[in-house]
Amino acid sequence: MSNWKLTLAYDGSAFNGWQIQPGLPTIQGTLQQAIATVTGTPITPATPLPQGSGRTDSGVHALGQVVSIALDAPIPPQSLLRALNSALPPTIRVLSADPVPDAFHARHSVLRKAYEYRIFERRPEGSPSTEEICSPFLAPYVWDCRWPLTLDPMQHAAALLVGTHDFTSFAAADPDLSARSTGSAGPNPLKTIYTSTLTREQGLLIYRVTGSGFLHHMVRNLVGTLAEIGRGALTPDDLPRILAARNRSAAGPTAPAQGLYLVKVDYPSTSGESL
Repeated sequence: MSNWKLTLAYDGSAFNGWQIQPGLPTIQGTLQQAIATVTGTPITPATPLPQGSGRTDSGVHALGQVVSIALDAPIPPQSLLRALNSALPPTIRVLSADPVPDAFHARHSVLRKAYEYRIFERRPEGSPSTEEICSPFLAPYVWDCRWPLTLDPMQHAAALLVGTHDFTSFAAADPDLSARSTGSAGPNPLKTIYTSTLTREQGLLIYRVTGSGFLHHMVRNLVGTLAEIGRGALTPDDLPRILAARNRSAAGPTAPAQGLYLVKVDYPSTSGESL
């Protein structure tokens, strides 16, 4: 058995998220089927699943999802790359396929992740009476936001998120963990945010955030709260109160899934990967 690291890009529009679900199209399930086709190995209950760096929800996209999988097949990296892309639908592409040490695990070895969220400004700042039309070719990949948003307070608030905080107020309950009823306390809500910025680029507001890890729906809940600040329903001064509340109801709504992209996953060099 050899351990592989695959880097994927995908359009999540037609998939029910990353995690395999019976009878539903998912990224993990589609990749598992492609691997079985390439290796000639039938899928059984004992077949190992490709492990992603994290689960993306229905409609969420990836520019650099990382997957680890053990394969019992002597395939050169470039041959594996070509074969997988031939077996996968065009909405999923394997960007690279690299053998890695056995200790490497796409989820457990993560050092930090970077996400991007894209907002289409239907009513651009400074022209609230103007209503822009979101192209149908863009709509599946952005939040078509109907409110005029003021950038300065959103940027101020985004900067306040940098550092180590308890992000309970920005975490949705994970239905899979609840269903398993493990009795555990759940994921650690203390996360470190290294960068948190908002910029206006080519008619879009783009939020970029890098952190040690993210809770369920955390980025989308951060964006929803920043949008509330941008439209004047909240102010940047509300952020410390929201964080201190440790209650989901204290923060803003969840932004739509289609604007979110997993951009990059970094690993320490001790896992056989460089940053």
